[in-house]
Parts: sequence; C-alpha cells; structure tokens
Amino acid sequence: MANTRKHTALLVIDMQKDFVEEDGLTRVDGGKAIVPSVIKAVEVARELGIFVVWVVREHDPLGRDVELFRRHFYGPGKIGPVSEGSVGAELVDGLVIKEGDYKLVKTRFSAFFATHLHSFLQSNGINSVVIVGVQTPNCIRQTVFDAVALDYQSVTVIVDATAAATPDIHFANVRDMKNVGVATPTLQEWRESNA
Repeated sequence: MANTRKHTALLVIDMQKDFVEEDGLTRVDGGKAIVPSVIKAVEVARELGIFVVWVVREHDPLGRDVELFRRHFYGPGKIGPVSEGSVGAELVDGLVIKEGDYKLVKTRFSAFFATHLHSFLQSNGINSVVIVGVQTPNCIRQTVFDAVALDYQSVTVIVDATAAATPDIHFANVRDMKNVGVATPTLQEWRESNA
C-alpha cells in the first residue's frame, strides 16, 4: 500500500469560509457538518504520506474572471464571494496549508479546467486522486468527471467528507459518480483500507 500512497493526492476542494460558514456569501447548507471529517481526512493523508492539494476559488475583486451567471455579485464597492484577499476566501478554521502541501487556485467548477493541475499531478507521479470538500453537484462532480476522463487510475470521493445543499442532492450525485467507476467510501472505510 505504501507504493500506492506516493502516487495518490488528496484534493481538498473549496473548504473556504464563503462556502461553509453560516454567513458565507454562497454557503452550501451541508458544508459546516463535514468540516471535522475534512480535517480528519487531511490528518490521515499526512500520516500516510499522501500528497495534499488545496483547491480553492479566488476571484478578481471586480469579477472579471467569474462565470457570467455570478458577475452581478462583483464590482466597485462590492466584495463578491471568495474575492482574492477577502475573509470569505480563507480556509475554514481547523484547515491549514502546511509546508509540503500545494495550493491550486481555480475560477471554475472543475479543479482541472483552465488550471495546470493535471500536468502538476503527472509531473509528481500522481495517478490516483481522493476528493473531499464542497459541493457535490458542482465542484466535486466536475473535478471527478474530469479525473475520470483524464484516466486517473483511481478516483475516490469520501462520502462523509463531501457535501451539498441537501443529503438527497449529495447522494444522487454520489450515485452518478459511483456509476462511472468512482470509489465512494466513508472516511472510516477509506482510513481502514489504507491501514
């Protein structure tokens, strides 16, 4: 298993205050509940020597790099969701980027879209990804489907360390991802399979 670990990355997606905190500008209702599981997943990954990649959204304060449907949130005198340098763009309390981790900024749902993530992972010998964070139908699902399309050998979504607005939405998307060959263990099952 140790050989597999060095070829695996944990992608922690969008665990930022604007997406998770009660007063977040684009809060995901289920986000707060998974914070302890995401913290634990990061701890387990570090213990196992699995590479941790922090995937975050950060937008130009004027919204020039935001999807068209969100641009109304930005502009002079406004602080839009996850604006670069804003409190809302910070990781939630308990999650900390440490030396040896990697931070990747994205401006769309998928961590692979218009970023260098794929080439970065390949150049570091990564062929398997484990995904945690928010939110299941958007950033999690888009990243997962791109990882599948890019032929990652193993794509895993930790079901109790990912969340959506409702459990029904979450599990419907988990089912869709499972149907394309994605592993969907709980945090405990994932931890035990790597023991």
